[in-house]
Amino acid sequence: MEDGLFSITSVQLQVPADVNTILYVVFFMGLIVFQFAFGTRIQVYFALNDIGRGLTKLKIMKDKSRKEAIDYLVNVGKSPNDPTQRVDQFLDYVTIMPVGIDPQGLVNKIDHVVTTNNERVRSEVTALVGQGQNNPVTVSISENLLEVATSLNIIHKVVRHYYLLGKKTNSYFTLIQLQMLMPMIIQESDALLNAVDSFKVGQPVGDGIGPVVVSKLMVGKEKRVIAKDTVIATTEYKGRTLHVLKADGPMAYVGQPGVAIKKVIEEMGVKPSAIIMIDAALKLEGEKTGEIAEGVGAAIGGIGVEKFQIEDVATKNKVPLYAILVKQSILEAITVMRKEIAEASEKVTQVLQRVIEEKTKEGDEVVVAGIGNTLGVAQ
Repeated sequence: MEDGLFSITSVQLQVPADVNTILYVVFFMGLIVFQFAFGTRIQVYFALNDIGRGLTKLKIMKDKSRKEAIDYLVNVGKSPNDPTQRVDQFLDYVTIMPVGIDPQGLVNKIDHVVTTNNERVRSEVTALVGQGQNNPVTVSISENLLEVATSLNIIHKVVRHYYLLGKKTNSYFTLIQLQMLMPMIIQESDALLNAVDSFKVGQPVGDGIGPVVVSKLMVGKEKRVIAKDTVIATTEYKGRTLHVLKADGPMAYVGQPGVAIKKVIEEMGVKPSAIIMIDAALKLEGEKTGEIAEGVGAAIGGIGVEKFQIEDVATKNKVPLYAILVKQSILEAITVMRKEIAEASEKVTQVLQRVIEEKTKEGDEVVVAGIGNTLGVAQ
């Protein structure tokens, strides 16, 4: 009886165990099937919601920058007519880059297109500005505000394009890539929007650290225009002749340092022993704002035309290129100059003096270029 009891009891205990195993397997297989059948759709749903929220933020930023530009033209520029329609047309203004099939002479073609674009933009802005035409600072600030509005308008359009395309085609990979990029896109767009307030008040921005340093070398010296929106002055330091150049301030311009350096060497007949460039540099996460880095090469951003011009003339004349960089984030570069960046100017001056002393000798000529936006930085 006991054996039979134990046998019956054992059977009763095994049946529930088998049922649990079967249920577990069924549940697990169902989960796998559900994942393959509906998992991607669920991820697409969440991606669309996430991107949609980011797209709404971008639209708000775009509309705000547009309104700020229009208000500045009306209130400060004293535009004689309502500039709204012209501003909306300006936001969709495009620059078509030259064909790159034949690379020979491509830089000169790009330079021609970019120069034409800059002249067109300035003429358009000058036409929009009324009584402010007599104030070059107002014109330059208006240009920068419109460029910010244009950039945010383009960013919003591109993001919206891929959002709608991914939604239309139900493309998971398109949406997930855009979703991963959205935090960085929002961060850069927010930096551009914050730059609006900096430009409106006309205060120096972080990118102007190069002009700030060289402007101190220009104090009390005769300045003259050497290229479009670019000035130069000559000074001395411990027996060396320094040819110091920067964009013409306090307007919000970056000038043409490439053209200027080329003229100094080829037209003025200067034979420099070194070209030293001072510019802002984007820091990596974890680096401190205001840190100084030294290097070699043409320290200048942009589309590449100015960089090519400087490298070309330096190579032909066998002039070494030295760089002094001040670390900062993209937000710090285009907003009002932070205390850490402003205080770094003294350290940069010390580094500049050391480089001159170490890399040149008495009687040599040196070209020193302060690269960056000169908003609020005179000379």
